[in-house]
Amino acid sequence: MTLTKTIRLSLFVSCFAAFIGNASAQLSTPDTIKTGKGPLVIQPVEHASVVLTVDKAVIYVDPAGNKDLFKGLAAPDYILITDIHGDHFDSTAIGKLKTANTKLIVPPAVADKLPAAYKPSVIVLKNFGVTTQGAITINAIPMYNLPETAESRHPKGRGNGYIITVGGVRVYLSGDTQGIPEMRNLRNINVAFVCMNQPYTMDVTEAASAVLSFKPKIVYPYHYRGAKGLSDVDAFKEKVDAGKRNIEVRLRNWYPKL
Repeated sequence: MTLTKTIRLSLFVSCFAAFIGNASAQLSTPDTIKTGKGPLVIQPVEHASVVLTVDKAVIYVDPAGNKDLFKGLAAPDYILITDIHGDHFDSTAIGKLKTANTKLIVPPAVADKLPAAYKPSVIVLKNFGVTTQGAITINAIPMYNLPETAESRHPKGRGNGYIITVGGVRVYLSGDTQGIPEMRNLRNINVAFVCMNQPYTMDVTEAASAVLSFKPKIVYPYHYRGAKGLSDVDAFKEKVDAGKRNIEVRLRNWYPKL
């Protein structure tokens, strides 16, 4: 091989490696859902973190972990936090991502841990609380472990799942929970984000059973990194598909590498 060809090959390998490196850092392509208030854009970020954009409002849910993953995304008008654990509540990330106009919507346990300087922008919702922000309504619903014991990682009443309603579309975010009655009894959910990671929340079988109970039109398995690695979301999809409830399971990459 001539020196010129060797140099060209080296440059190609270097460029290809750089491309692969950049590609691995990319987030999943956002999805778009039609609503009566215009498109709802869904951007998976990482683990429990997702960004929703609709009616000119940008909603960050549980922005935690690698803050670089949010680069290039519009700043949040609202930040929703589900619980106190570090994969949901990251005070450092909130401080870097929020603006002076960002409103924080949180359960009381999270509000107690926020810096005093944030208090004017905080909306505290207990389970079954509700707030309306412009065209967007946000309902807080329970999330907890079963059976309910004193040792539970997620006791009933501490954290919130959320239902976001806008333009006739209802979006459910489970937070850390099991297949509780409050989830199974949900109705008219267009889009659901459902956790599945052991030993913290549901396994794949329980998550599929819960989803088949409340029958969202679209479901995203998210928050599926457990103590022994990633849950088998393909198996989850197979179980939901086998239930023949016309539920679209969307598998996305919630664990981009930087």
